[in-house]
Amino acid sequence: MQDSGIYDKKLKSLKTLILGEPRNPFDSDIFHKVSLIALFAWVGLGSDAMSSASYGPEEAYLALGHHIYLAIFVALSIILTIFVISTSYSQIIELFPTGGGGYLVASKLLSPSLGMLSGCALLIDYVLTIAISIASGVDAMLSFLPTSWHMFKLGFAFFVIMAIILLNLRGIKESVLFLIPIFVLFIIAHVALISYAFFTHFTSAPIVMSNTVTDVHNIASGAGLSALLFIVIHSYSMGAGTYTGIEAVSNAVPVMREPRVKTAKKTMHLMALSLAFMAAGLMLTYIFYHVSPEAGKTLNAILFENITRSWGPLGHYFVIATLVSEAGLLFVAAQTGFLDGPRVLANMALDRWVPTRFATLSDRLVTQNGVLIMGVSALVMVFLTQGSVKLLIVLYSIAVFITFILSQAGMVRHWWKSKAKVKDWKKKLIINGTGLLMTVLILMSVIAVKFGEGGWVTLLIIGAFAGVVILIRRHYDNTSELIKELNAKVINSPECMNITKNDKPDEIINMQDKTAVLLVNGFNGLGMQALSTIFKLFGGMYKNFVFVQIGVIDAGVFKGVEEIQGLQTEVCKDVDKYVKLISSHGYYAEGFTAVGTDVVEEITKLAPEILKKFPNAVFFGGQIVFPNDSRLTRWLHNYTVFASQRKLYADGIPFVVLPIKV
Repeated sequence: MQDSGIYDKKLKSLKTLILGEPRNPFDSDIFHKVSLIALFAWVGLGSDAMSSASYGPEEAYLALGHHIYLAIFVALSIILTIFVISTSYSQIIELFPTGGGGYLVASKLLSPSLGMLSGCALLIDYVLTIAISIASGVDAMLSFLPTSWHMFKLGFAFFVIMAIILLNLRGIKESVLFLIPIFVLFIIAHVALISYAFFTHFTSAPIVMSNTVTDVHNIASGAGLSALLFIVIHSYSMGAGTYTGIEAVSNAVPVMREPRVKTAKKTMHLMALSLAFMAAGLMLTYIFYHVSPEAGKTLNAILFENITRSWGPLGHYFVIATLVSEAGLLFVAAQTGFLDGPRVLANMALDRWVPTRFATLSDRLVTQNGVLIMGVSALVMVFLTQGSVKLLIVLYSIAVFITFILSQAGMVRHWWKSKAKVKDWKKKLIINGTGLLMTVLILMSVIAVKFGEGGWVTLLIIGAFAGVVILIRRHYDNTSELIKELNAKVINSPECMNITKNDKPDEIINMQDKTAVLLVNGFNGLGMQALSTIFKLFGGMYKNFVFVQIGVIDAGVFKGVEEIQGLQTEVCKDVDKYVKLISSHGYYAEGFTAVGTDVVEEITKLAPEILKKFPNAVFFGGQIVFPNDSRLTRWLHNYTVFASQRKLYADGIPFVVLPIKV
């Protein structure tokens, strides 16, 4: 037993060394410490959108084939789309100031089922965000390394993903602060190169315009206007990856610095402006330098080499620095998946679409299970696709645009239904309506063109994931019905309880008497049935009763000081009900409560205090026994009672688990 304690201490010390000291959720400044100002949010969330400039414009440009001058129309369309989508998501931020993004919008404004579909698509999108960002970053790094290094691509990708997982387990702010220098280097290098290209080619603008008119005329007079439109729309759709990441801010509003809505909107504006400049700037710069693909290099690598060719040795090193910053930012972009993916998972867990454990927080106040599942899923995706950016970008674009469409449709419906209450509803409806039309057009084009090249895989994955999620929700709904029946049976029919009156209620209270310590989770049928079972099995052996309840600070509670205080109040009320009930039967009763992120840890802290006051105490906990117990039910429920029993057993404290059949 002593060896077990030493082992636990060593394990805890190692965890603290890697992840940092536990955070105190009752610290008055905790929400200030873990929140992000607009600049940090732009780094942590905007990096996804900014990094898409490393592959989105390239895909759009390559889709034009020999008609490179049509890139002007595509660039203008990209700018328009960015501002329409970002403006429409700013409206979502205003309407949903507590965050939630596409999942919450579709759930509240359309239906829970469509919200679930949006959530599934978002989660797939965030897994792919991590996978494609890392894979693209590795490609950018390999662009200036010998081809013999290409064999280490997967190994390097795995290493980066695992490193970012550890960063996020330490905390949101820590992971962003670490990545700021990379983001700043990327912005400075790319703005400098694009600006230099525009400045040196300003005089050639008339030639570019003339060639564009000629290209348009040749296509329209030869193949027809429809062919011209198809080429532009096809290219525009293939650049769909450019817009991914714009929705991230609306999901992450809860981690923004107060006032959250204002901070989130400022972040959105920074993201839209920087992304529009970067994406459209690269598209036009490709034209200036007549960039054409080369094996083993990205278009950006080729472009930057062309721009700096006359700079001598300085140009070579500048290109390396730029590509390193591009690779670094792509790695930073994976951060969006780790910031928003676990948050969507937590929201879905609170609604019982996914296992409830995804809503729990670690002692660093991080949704640890969400971070781990996003990271592991990304590792699997990179392995299955062998890090192919071309395949990943097809999967990526389809997933995010399903969420875009459902979000815009929900907002359009909301403004139409609220036209009598909202003064400028027409303007708001037009913005979201335009966003809806654009996103539908892009999604249909991507599916039509890329369905056979891998687009069907995304639809299959989302469909399969939705099927699993529906089964999970069905189980939780069935469990809720069973618990309701238990509550109705026990609480509404107290005569069926086995609680007997104390024969000698006037005796002096003796703390040395046998004491039953019952772990409860709310004043409900489970707790009442467990209490009844103690009397049924042990009669009047126990003279003192102690009720212990731990309030869990999960993602649903960790939103502000008021929510945590409300949880504390609710926990105390529940325990008081048990105390009053058992006191009315002539027994001595007392309540112990705590609030934290880990139930077992809080119980372990309270146990010595309880035993000091009641040395002859035995701990009890009720555990629901399902009619058809299986691996699924064991996975979907935390079974905290068994974990508590193991922990207290290790400390030599007796613990009895009471089976409660439902």
